[in-house]
Amino acid sequence: MDFLSHYLTEIETELAKVPFPQKPVNLYDPCKYILSLGGKRIRPALTLIAHTLYDVDHKHSIPAALCVELFHNFSLIHDDIMDKAPLRRGQPTVHTKWNETIGILSGDVMLVHTYKLLADHYQGDQLKKLLDIYTKTATEVCEGQQLDMDFESRVNVTVKEYENMISLKTSVLLGCALKMGAITANANAEDADHLYEFGKNIGIAFQLRDDLLDAFGEPGKTGKQPGGDIIAGKKTFLVIECHQIANVEDQRRLDKLLHGDASDKVEQTIALFEKYKVKELTQKEVEKFQTLALEHLDKVNLPMDKKKPLLDLATYLLNREH
Repeated sequence: MDFLSHYLTEIETELAKVPFPQKPVNLYDPCKYILSLGGKRIRPALTLIAHTLYDVDHKHSIPAALCVELFHNFSLIHDDIMDKAPLRRGQPTVHTKWNETIGILSGDVMLVHTYKLLADHYQGDQLKKLLDIYTKTATEVCEGQQLDMDFESRVNVTVKEYENMISLKTSVLLGCALKMGAITANANAEDADHLYEFGKNIGIAFQLRDDLLDAFGEPGKTGKQPGGDIIAGKKTFLVIECHQIANVEDQRRLDKLLHGDASDKVEQTIALFEKYKVKELTQKEVEKFQTLALEHLDKVNLPMDKKKPLLDLATYLLNREH
């Protein structure tokens, strides 16, 4: 991640300068708090990188990058409320530290502030293009979250439905971050679209890799509870794929495990994954979306050495162990 360090340092500096008002304290302090908890900051870094592909001076893309990161954190505040999550990055979530009403309002004002960032720093055709992709993406993220919640009460969810859900909930924001950076640098529309598709497909592969690490990652490296998704009964790619290819007896066993609280729930579920070689199938699916992403990156009309930072980032994200 050394190639990203200067971008990440600059993003942290700029986030600290975001001009949230001082009052009401209970509205704006939670906004500052969620940003202070840190994070990978991959999305805003993508915006800066995409801009730099066409213009070495990336200052003009900073407000767009901040917009993407504020939106991401707004969605985290609201997701934590819906999931009743007590912790975020090892610290109390906003609604736990304050309350749910404050969490909803603080998230709302962060969302409003993202539009102010764009309106204050861009104009004309460039502003319209930024608003078009950003508003489309914001809508899709909400659609993805609703689908994720709907899946909790559904018995059968297909792989296609699941991948569409993670594309909307997670991946489109990566594509949006890249496209916004291309727009701020006045890149041609075809390149901007290929960068968007690169980001979206890397995002899907990233989430599938996350599903894999939850079940098969080493706790010492992931820093997470082993089989957390299994314990929560989530319908991840591994669960859906296993359910589709298992025999009837094992399908029933898997359903019973996911909806029960057996002390060895994780071990039994992973045994089923191993029986049906779901780990290998998931890795193959990761590679499928990685290939799609790289095909779009190849079509961006720039020399490959210019695109190397994006290639390095994709490699890092898809080979990580945490």
